[in-house]
Amino acid sequence: METSHELNYLDSARKLFGYYRELGNKALAQIDDEHIHWQPSPESNSVAIIVKHLNGNMRSRFTDFLTADGEKPWRDREAEFENDYANKEELLAAWSEGWACFFDAVNPLTDRDLDKIVYIRNEGHTVLEALSRQLAHYPYHIGQLVYLCRLLAGEKWQSLSIPKGGSQAFNDEKFAQEKQRKFFAEKR
Repeated sequence: METSHELNYLDSARKLFGYYRELGNKALAQIDDEHIHWQPSPESNSVAIIVKHLNGNMRSRFTDFLTADGEKPWRDREAEFENDYANKEELLAAWSEGWACFFDAVNPLTDRDLDKIVYIRNEGHTVLEALSRQLAHYPYHIGQLVYLCRLLAGEKWQSLSIPKGGSQAFNDEKFAQEKQRKFFAEKR
């Protein structure tokens, strides 16, 4: 039987990963083909590089998640930092592929899996620790991706959160509702 604490973690983690995937989706939707390779400096990552790195990490970590080391021998992490997607369509296919691999591994997990040990570069993590590690890693890069997309979209940018000048109206709407338990990004 699953406890509410453990269910809460898995449910919350899945929702948070979904929330960050959706932030990335909304940001990527606001840029064009000519934007994907732009870098603010030669040492910086482009949108394409960030997506390529996330794809490589997700596929490596979550292919055979419970049974194989998360750093697969076939992963070429250094190549993830080469700016070589042909176009935005290819970038979006890689974005979707990475997330599909991730959710295919995470969605079936139950409380019985949270204490299992998985390895990343021979370092043991409980499943809970491995998910928490990625819950720090993916939003870090998605924040970079959103920021770059924001710069590239310029004045056409549509806010992904509370727009400037909208805080009071947002808070008024929230405080006009009854207190309730729900995930912050759920629409109801």
